[in-house]
Amino acid sequence: MLTRRVSRPVRVGRMTVGGAAPISVQGMTKTDTRDVAATVRQLKAMARAGGEILRLAVPDREAALALREIRRRLPGLALVADIHFDYRLALLALEAGVDKLRLNPGNIGAPERVRRVVREAKARGVPIRIGVNAGSLEKHLLASLGRTPEAMVESALSHIRILEDLDFREIVVSLKSSDVMQTVEAYELLASQVDYPLHLGITEAGTAFAGTVKSAVGLGALLARGIGDTLRVSLAASPVREIRVGHEVLKSLGLRQGGAVVIACPSCGRCEIDLVRVARAVEQRIADIDYPVRVAVMGCAVNGPGEAREADVGLAGGTGFGLLFIRGKPAGRVAAADMVEAVYRAVETFVEEERDGRGIRQGDHAAR
Repeated sequence: MLTRRVSRPVRVGRMTVGGAAPISVQGMTKTDTRDVAATVRQLKAMARAGGEILRLAVPDREAALALREIRRRLPGLALVADIHFDYRLALLALEAGVDKLRLNPGNIGAPERVRRVVREAKARGVPIRIGVNAGSLEKHLLASLGRTPEAMVESALSHIRILEDLDFREIVVSLKSSDVMQTVEAYELLASQVDYPLHLGITEAGTAFAGTVKSAVGLGALLARGIGDTLRVSLAASPVREIRVGHEVLKSLGLRQGGAVVIACPSCGRCEIDLVRVARAVEQRIADIDYPVRVAVMGCAVNGPGEAREADVGLAGGTGFGLLFIRGKPAGRVAAADMVEAVYRAVETFVEEERDGRGIRQGDHAAR
């Protein structure tokens, strides 16, 4: 069991970030926010995939005005407006009913502008995320400290001080870099100095493959240290994929229990089925299962039956067939062509029995 850093709780719509709340998975739309229909479609897809706090870029007044209609169509989602430099966009976003601002108070001009935004945010119970990016550090910090974790932390602290001086403490902080170790070191430094919840991310992580690996390494290193209250995976890929990767990172560390986890052997010369194809197809078929269930797809008679019995639902491949197991007990022999659908039906049966109380209770299952 990981021991998490103690942070103060901050409300984001119906969600809580920090405190004892589960680590939430965030995402950011890749549509033009001014295109309301496309943005709403993408937000719905992200929510279905498990996106719990969803951010939208607000580059101009038209985008800010579009937030009102997006909010009207999606009343239950926790929405974040991403604001840079223009305090008027933040005020419009607050009027539209967003649940959080991503805004660095030191970048929006005169103190009176900051006071106006803070006053409105406080009145509406809307928190502010300070987002420090290694690629856009202040010039004076680059001159004195360079592009270092120390400079990132000092940038964050300077923005925090601005808000604290205005008696505003509904703050979330992120310190992102495309360099994994720089990111890890920055979060470790800041985590020891403030109790605000931390939003984790490896920014500009890369393509779907490389970015997933980099994000998993960086986020995993921090989460294993107990650091992090919410996260976003940043990929040059679909935002739905970003969210699914985020959930898999949390599940791999035992920090989330929801949804199915697929265990598959790496395949070798003993394998008697097209294991890679079957495992991938099973993963896709059960992607929308929202109950914690472990599914094993194994490829041979050496380790397959044993591993399959250990899972909630298991498949052990043979020559042209597979043996199906549910809760460690044989549940039948299926032809190769029917494996994927047979596993899906077995998962459905398992989940139905769990929820009806005929199998292992959910609390017992989550504790295993």
